[in-house]
Amino acid sequence: MKYLITTATAVLLATPAIAQDKMTVLLDWFINPDHGPIIVAEQLGYFADQGLEVEIIPPADPSAPPKLVAAGQGDIAVSYQPNQHLHVAEGLPLVRVGTLVATPLSCLLVLKDGPIQQISQLKGGKIGFSVAGVEEATLGAMLGRHGVGLDDVELINVNFSLGPSVMSGQVDAVIGAYRNFELNQMEIEGVEGHCFYPEEEGVPTYDELIYVANPDRMDANQLRRFLRATELATQYIVNNPDAAWEQFKGYAPELDDALNAKAWFDTLPRFALRPEALDEGRYTRFEQFLADSGLIEGTRPVSQIAVDLGAE
Repeated sequence: MKYLITTATAVLLATPAIAQDKMTVLLDWFINPDHGPIIVAEQLGYFADQGLEVEIIPPADPSAPPKLVAAGQGDIAVSYQPNQHLHVAEGLPLVRVGTLVATPLSCLLVLKDGPIQQISQLKGGKIGFSVAGVEEATLGAMLGRHGVGLDDVELINVNFSLGPSVMSGQVDAVIGAYRNFELNQMEIEGVEGHCFYPEEEGVPTYDELIYVANPDRMDANQLRRFLRATELATQYIVNNPDAAWEQFKGYAPELDDALNAKAWFDTLPRFALRPEALDEGRYTRFEQFLADSGLIEGTRPVSQIAVDLGAE
């Protein structure tokens, strides 16, 4: 019997391991709590359980990942719903295949105890931004609800120095600040901020972070397995937020800092619990919003912008 067991073990050891499908995931930014489900799925082996070997790549240029995926130089990219509408309108072969963060994160940020207590008080003020286009359309809609036009404010490109620009008094407000990051960054530095939320001020709600792929090149089965792994990771995060934080920060030493710790718990309720699921109305409304704002010409059907792989 001992001989038989030893022989069987030898046979098993000699059997090649089942090959895993390799995937390249291009992030939208450096790794941060917004990417929690991806990192936790990797840390807990959920990708491996789905037969996937996932390479997670932060970008050198944050604008590049969707374009690289469109060109076939990556399987999936983390992008933004507003940008996805623009990319499709420009003719890029991209389609939304899943959702990572299912609520807006961006906001109009001011000092909590500063002179701006209402949006209407921004008339004649200075507003910082980092990315032209969607941010201006969002700002225009928010200001417009309070009788202020874009011509009534001075727009200043502050690049990505959003919180510091407000804290230093360089500008009265910034558009595009993340409520889970800039607010915490300011608090850590001893200055409290206040957010006005686009979805409460006339801007159609949208998915902040989505997964996009090239519809002509994508492997739908592989993508479903990827989304299944991130769904399991999201469930784990929601059920075990403290343990999940330990897993997340254990991915790389630089993730373990005060800002990420605060942002982690602010981001948890915003992860998509059903990453495959698609809210078509949300995409229809935002497409119309961008057309009305003059950022795109005409509108496209949702099927050209986003798909629900689980419904296929």
